Amino acid sequence: MKVYLVGGSVRDELLGLPVKDHDYVVVGSTPEKMEQLGYRPVGKDFPVFLHPETNEQYALARTERKISRGYKGFEIFTTPAVTLQQDLVRRDLTINAIAKDEAGNIIDPFNGVADLEAGILRHISPAFSEDPVRILRTARFAARFSFRIAPETLTLMNNMVHNGEVEALVPERVWQEISRGLMENNPSRMFYMLRECGALTRILPEIDVLFGVPQPPEVHPEIDTGLHTMLTIDYAASQRYSLPVRFAALLHDVGKGITPPEQWPRHIGHEQRSIQLITDLCERIRIPRDSRDLATLVAKFHGTVHRAEELRPSTIADLLQATDAYRKPNRFAEFIQACACDFHGRPGYAQKPYPPAVRLHNALSAASNVNAGEIAGLLREKIADSALLPAAINTKVREARISKIKQSQNQSD
Repeated sequence: MKVYLVGGSVRDELLGLPVKDHDYVVVGSTPEKMEQLGYRPVGKDFPVFLHPETNEQYALARTERKISRGYKGFEIFTTPAVTLQQDLVRRDLTINAIAKDEAGNIIDPFNGVADLEAGILRHISPAFSEDPVRILRTARFAARFSFRIAPETLTLMNNMVHNGEVEALVPERVWQEISRGLMENNPSRMFYMLRECGALTRILPEIDVLFGVPQPPEVHPEIDTGLHTMLTIDYAASQRYSLPVRFAALLHDVGKGITPPEQWPRHIGHEQRSIQLITDLCERIRIPRDSRDLATLVAKFHGTVHRAEELRPSTIADLLQATDAYRKPNRFAEFIQACACDFHGRPGYAQKPYPPAVRLHNALSAASNVNAGEIAGLLREKIADSALLPAAINTKVREARISKIKQSQNQSD
């Protein structure tokens, strides 16, 4: 029985990056032997075990054979005779097929170290095309490391798209990879790579269609809506914003993709058009509720937020109510962050101040000082008809909040 450190942990160590998890391959063993040594089995599709002390993953060396479409369409074989190289060759990219033995020696049968040094993402064998998730993973690694994809690998990815392999992707894996890609330092590279191989139009057509759609140059110097979207998510990444904020930044302008061309470069009403597109997209790839809800709010109200300095106190009070800011102040903070990303996601705007953020945060702080319970108590004493009470309370609370917001604005102005 021989144990090798493999995959991402070896890759990241060679790149000088922090190593979060260690994965091991075991050659020359069986499930029975592993359990006898105290390893706990956890793998459903193939033998994976947890170390009895460290809880790190140890997988038996295996080979696989494609039997049907999709990333689950494989038959797994594992015997003590499977070699390390046979295990490594089934992996996706050369940089992920580097191993290290217990003496610290690097084992690199597919020249992954050279590709690491050159900044290249290259597939190991034609078997790459058997798993459509690898298209998403390769694009995600491009976003993580800012590596380029080898031309032959990009051609293979393009062929996979045209052969329909992408259609076998399940929603959970699509979201898993997209969400991880959004959390990289340069998330736009993932979407550019997916677009280059033709996968973006199959996976996220709502984003793909934005490229080539013009916007007014006096407001958007970059003009192209797709480019603006990429600048917006990269700005969100530069600020280390959360996944819901980055997802909202990605989708904030999707309504512009269905603006009739005769109306270009204007996009009147694109905010409202975005809502149904976001609803359908989130249902299709099963987006978590927190990301879906924030994306919907940002798409609907980001134009209003940008005009915050021009808005009447009553309009701001209604915006705070519509975004549920009083009950969910943390989400409102993320809502403002995503709107700010839209503002900053333009050439020359990254370092400019965004006054609406200050104005709306001050408004929420002021309006939150209104004691709705106290107002409700006073009105109960005055209004005998209980049917009229809820509307009266809402009106009085709104008036009080408007007054507080107005006071806050007068003090800041």
